[in-house]
Amino acid sequence: MTRASLNKQPHEVASMFDDVAERYDLTNDVLSLGQDRQWRKEVARAVDARPAQKILDLAAGTGTSSQPFVRAGAYVVPCDFSLGMLQVGKRRNAWMPFTAGDATRLPFGDDTFDAVTISFGLRNVQDTDAALREMYRVTRPGGRVVICEFSHPTWAPFRTVYTEYLMRALPPVARAVSSNPDAYVYLAESIRAWPDQPALAGRLREAGWSKVAWRNLTGGIVALHRGFKEA
Repeated sequence: MTRASLNKQPHEVASMFDDVAERYDLTNDVLSLGQDRQWRKEVARAVDARPAQKILDLAAGTGTSSQPFVRAGAYVVPCDFSLGMLQVGKRRNAWMPFTAGDATRLPFGDDTFDAVTISFGLRNVQDTDAALREMYRVTRPGGRVVICEFSHPTWAPFRTVYTEYLMRALPPVARAVSSNPDAYVYLAESIRAWPDQPALAGRLREAGWSKVAWRNLTGGIVALHRGFKEA
């Protein structure tokens, strides 16, 4: 896959996720060796949803990532640009307010949510900085953002092994468990091209977020970034 292949149009990326919607959660569980479950728990802790709070869960896919916020008693809006993902999610949890939306042009008013979170979806947005600004716009003053995304392992030898897994092991595993293995080749490339932890923190600050910090999970394979909108 060439670098140019990462420059997919939004409708192409949406179509790609539509194709993998039915087995998306299972495939992620296999490819992450079960780590995705622990990562979701860490996201839930970082968001710290409370009863009656309004939470926007972007790139929510089938709604799996939204469940911990529901259990905490918050009002959660799962939002995604893949209609295929939303349809699968609505079929599984018809009562949830699944909403179609582009992260760079969110269909919500200013200062609406107590927290906005996105897990493993920001790197698939064509304009990352526009998305970060939109998240800031729809978050109320005093609210927070939590971003969980693949990142760069901090230990160089492990980083080499991880990169080899992404580009050599991931595609054949994806072929065995996914309905669209080419989508996971694209995802592997997008992970390699993603900015490291300090670079993403800088982009959050440029979008207006304050008190920006991050925490590495699984040796930096994943990073949790957090920021606040000043009251």
